[in-house]
Amino acid sequence: MKLSKLSLAIVAVMGAGSFAEAIALDLYVDEKTKQIFAEPGPGRTKLGSFEKVEDSAKQKADLTAIQTDLELKTNELKAIEEHIVAQREDKAKNDEKWFNKINMRGYTQMRYNQPLSGDRVAGEPELKSVGDGSIGNNSNFSLRRVRLVFSGDINEYISLYLQPDFATTNGDLHFAQLRDAYADLAFDKAHEYRIRAGQSKVPFGWENLQSSQNRIALDRDDALNSAVPSERDLGLFAYWSPSDVQKLWKDLTKKGLKTSGDYGVLGVGVYNGQGINKAEANDGMYLVAHSTYPFDLGFLGSAMRGQVLEVGADALSGRFNRSTAAYTSRFGSGTPTARDNSEDRVGVHAVLFPQPFGLQAEWNWGAGSTLDPMTNVIDRKHLEGGYVQAMYKIDEVFGTKGTMFPYVKWQTYDGAWKGVTNAPRVSVDEVEAGVEYQINKALELTLAYSTMSRTQIQTQTTAAGFLQQASGDMIRTQLQFNY
Repeated sequence: MKLSKLSLAIVAVMGAGSFAEAIALDLYVDEKTKQIFAEPGPGRTKLGSFEKVEDSAKQKADLTAIQTDLELKTNELKAIEEHIVAQREDKAKNDEKWFNKINMRGYTQMRYNQPLSGDRVAGEPELKSVGDGSIGNNSNFSLRRVRLVFSGDINEYISLYLQPDFATTNGDLHFAQLRDAYADLAFDKAHEYRIRAGQSKVPFGWENLQSSQNRIALDRDDALNSAVPSERDLGLFAYWSPSDVQKLWKDLTKKGLKTSGDYGVLGVGVYNGQGINKAEANDGMYLVAHSTYPFDLGFLGSAMRGQVLEVGADALSGRFNRSTAAYTSRFGSGTPTARDNSEDRVGVHAVLFPQPFGLQAEWNWGAGSTLDPMTNVIDRKHLEGGYVQAMYKIDEVFGTKGTMFPYVKWQTYDGAWKGVTNAPRVSVDEVEAGVEYQINKALELTLAYSTMSRTQIQTQTTAAGFLQQASGDMIRTQLQFNY
């Protein structure tokens, strides 16, 4: 733009000069007769070039005006160019500021559970679940999760992650609670090696690490979730994720498949071990080790090309100090005696991603602090449990871009639930069959039928039915909004 305008201006000036020369008149004088001629000839001497005085003055004035206008236009274009350069520099400086790189996303889950049968007789144990507080008598609609995630790269080596939840229950409903607050400190630009510092998920299990926004089944299994209730704690974790594995996980996500997120092919960490948003209660820390690896099964033949199987194992060890609130057992009264509060677990997992058929299974074994109601003593006892889940992926449902995941999940657990006062022992046996319908990226609907048998630990320790077994069947629904 600048060159074009300058070129036009220069051509105008040159044209004006040529026009001035075109109207000049050459005159000649005859040496003998002294007559004036407009053309050269024998005996004629050129007197010079002559212009009309009034025309010459006008042309000079026009030329001066053009030159002045050219100077103004040149200065104007220079000012515009300087302004554009300044804007670019300001934008580049703003882009470098970390708070301009922060992204925000989130999701909301609204649930409705309709009991079909179960223990609903006064004085008998009420069917409840640690995974969904809205399961129980006199319950209708509920908000299971209302999450906002703030994340971004402060620079090439430091990333920030912050997640509050606005559906926490604290007597009343919908209190805000901190879920995640950590920074990833990478040692390389590919983020293959990094340390995670802050409150984050403890890398034990596969489903525990999977976001509830992505999980197919409505709740996590009790067996592995009991190791880290709410999945999170405060500590330091080191992860190694090779670039090729990072790419494979990203490719699976692009296909609409549900990974557990990038928690490293290998991970180790230390953390307080007292649970989410709880102060440390002893001088010892929990230790955890995590391993997982996804294999492309194409080496088995063309029929398996693109199929991915992820397998891994985990272990944790530590001491869990739970406050011993007033407790009255059916066989005596008084505060329980804590004899041994140590905990050790190992777990394994295997996931065949649904393309279109998939399988998912986890199991863990170990021992942990457990309340014995007969002796009123909290002691180290055996625990074991896990789950198996089958699922199928159906794309372009009803001729749209929607996707369905029909699934069946069986879970069982026999061991302590340390997240509840005095770590009572629970027995869980549950089958859930349902379908998740991803209508579009912003909206998902899950319908499921569940048959449950669970130890009642959610009511007050002195209430009727505490530590007794409750069972029942129900229809469960969830509407999820992604934003």
